[in-house]
Amino acid sequence: MKSSSKGFTMVELMVVVLIVGILAAVAVPLMSGRIDSSKWSEAKAAMGTIAGALRSYAAEKGSFASAPSLSEIGIPNNELDGTYFPHEAYAITSASASNGQVSFVITCTAGNSTRSGKPSSPASMTLTSSAANNYVATFAEASGS
Repeated sequence: MKSSSKGFTMVELMVVVLIVGILAAVAVPLMSGRIDSSKWSEAKAAMGTIAGALRSYAAEKGSFASAPSLSEIGIPNNELDGTYFPHEAYAITSASASNGQVSFVITCTAGNSTRSGKPSSPASMTLTSSAANNYVATFAEASGS
């Protein structure tokens, strides 16, 4: 009389657990990068708002050689507060305007955020517009703090 065994052996179950563990170990870092990327989209939108305000400021004032403050360009305190980045995380690093061309560097630093859940990578993000990039605003990540 033959006995037929139904079900899985312990070895088969361990192989399945091992495969699931390997897949999870690979997926978690990939997902955390995507999560940080989506958090930075909040900062990118706010830096775009600052860039628009700088362009309006330049149209109003004509030309200027030094970077104005956020309040000078019409962005009051707490206006840029978001889920991951407060107003204090943003800075106009440099700005100037002449002959209708506006150059600027706007920086958002994650380390300046007091919010829980702020992104861990990259350390900061910049939005730059200058003659070097034909006055097209471009984002760049910075890994150093």
